Amino acid sequence: MTRMFVDAWDPAYGASFEGGDGEGPASPSSAQVDTDVEVPAAEWAPIDVPPAARPPRVVFLVDGVRRNDAQIWTAEEDGTSYAGLAASFAAGVVRCDLGRGVAELVSAKVGRGLFTASPSITDVQAGTVRYEIHRINGTGEASKLPAAVQGPLTALEIEISSAARDGGTDGADLLIVDGPLRNRRQLPRTIGYVKTQQKQYLPAALTTVVTALRPSQRTPVFHLGTVWGGWSWYLRLPGATGAPWSGIVRVECSPDLTVDQAIELAGLSSATLPKFASSSYKDPRAPQNLVPIAGLERRLRGMLGDSRVLHRALALATARSR
Repeated sequence: MTRMFVDAWDPAYGASFEGGDGEGPASPSSAQVDTDVEVPAAEWAPIDVPPAARPPRVVFLVDGVRRNDAQIWTAEEDGTSYAGLAASFAAGVVRCDLGRGVAELVSAKVGRGLFTASPSITDVQAGTVRYEIHRINGTGEASKLPAAVQGPLTALEIEISSAARDGGTDGADLLIVDGPLRNRRQLPRTIGYVKTQQKQYLPAALTTVVTALRPSQRTPVFHLGTVWGGWSWYLRLPGATGAPWSGIVRVECSPDLTVDQAIELAGLSSATLPKFASSSYKDPRAPQNLVPIAGLERRLRGMLGDSRVLHRALALATARSR
């Protein structure tokens, strides 16, 4: 008999699982996947938290937010025009001391940028806020500008993550990055936390192991042959609705680690991440949107300032340049 479930996520945030069997962005991934890393694929089964695995004394969680403040156009002297995007972004780190049961914001920073392919414009001063120019290669189509914000945002996340951990915990910590690691994989003792599943990386026979996971269980480690590459595994958080992919997250770590180091981090993640799972009555993306990250997102969005004030300031600044 066919069973139906309601996705616990607020539809405004999309779906927690977007992988599918059809064509397009929701289709299965074509990446080369090695599923014989930890155990042979024929022996895949859910893995419990190792008895010796203990959450680290200190956990750092890093996240970033961004917002488009205004669409801008430039008219060059030769008659050509270029699209531009004025954007604000912020990144922060929360330090969770599991021994004392406290969490605190240890670092947060806001950046502003004007992203365009225009060869002539420079930084824009909009009231008290300066938008630093980020020159985009090529023609700079308006539709491609939002993606250009990710680079400066990632750089900001790396900057504050490294600073937050200086002098600190004698290796007894773990850094959780909200989202894929990408070029943050050089950070030590770090895992990437992917809460929306947009691709199916595993063959159907092994996908059944993912959907059979119970809370705090994980799959064996596998290797992804994507552009960024890396070791990866799936984990189910507590508080799932019962739907096959409810509460499932994909976790990854640097490909520069050995297999044994990746397996150790996988065990550590299953002992740690479930402690931060959110509840549906508090968060529209529960349980995947971890409690400290949800609080950090709210704090960072507040730091971006009033979008209406910034839009008006940008309009005045561009009017003066004409």
